[in-house]
Amino acid sequence: MLAERVEAHAVSIVPGMGFLQVQTDGAVATVTFSSPGRKNAIPGVAWPDMEATFRSLATTPAVRCVVLTGEGDDFSSGADVSPGPAREEHSLVFMRGVGRAVEALHDLPQPVIARVAGVCVGAALNLALACDLIVASDDARFSEIFARRGLSIDGGGSWILPRVVGIHRAKELALLADIIPASEAERIGLVNRVVPRSDLDATVASLAARLAAGPPLALSITKRLLNQSAQVSLPQALEAEAQAQAVNLSSSDTAEAMLAFGERRNPQFKGR
Repeated sequence: MLAERVEAHAVSIVPGMGFLQVQTDGAVATVTFSSPGRKNAIPGVAWPDMEATFRSLATTPAVRCVVLTGEGDDFSSGADVSPGPAREEHSLVFMRGVGRAVEALHDLPQPVIARVAGVCVGAALNLALACDLIVASDDARFSEIFARRGLSIDGGGSWILPRVVGIHRAKELALLADIIPASEAERIGLVNRVVPRSDLDATVASLAARLAAGPPLALSITKRLLNQSAQVSLPQALEAEAQAQAVNLSSSDTAEAMLAFGERRNPQFKGR
């Protein structure tokens, strides 16, 4: 259904998604957390929708780049931990659902940009870290806030965070649960870029356009190789690279890139 909407409309919004809003503009899909009155806190019922949304985008060839963001002034204050009706399922079953949503985001074949303004803490921070690039406004604030709530880290943070900032820095962030400004997040490598709030949309749009114009097959393979790098040996990585390059060299996109290079023009990639 999502694929049909992307192909039929330059800009469309998928209705009925509740907390999640999905808008497509050309080859870029933007997934927005939408509860601005509550700093886009993620309700428990949103996690299955999140998983379904990311899995649908993964199988939508017309989408070549995904942007994850929050409505209004904040990215998200993380999982909604306010009192509410008791869940019918066991907490372990619920948390496994959270894990499936994070995994679906991390495994998207398309490049994913987290557009972060304002508050980005807890599970929301780890969703941002599951993206490929994080672009933050200069007023953004970050925290692995779990310890302040009497909780241990979740949302994939125990796996992603040490790979991004190193084990000792990860322990500092998770155990002390400090809230750090965008400048510090950039200094320690937690985010890729920090820009003035007024430049955030233009910067993200420019990066998304560049990624969407790239070779979809080659970019998805490169992303997978990098994501798997910590789990494989050098010989295994070299073999995976060889197999990947063999796939690329047999693709129409690589032939187009070589032709465009010779003709001194920009290539037009089709994902084939």
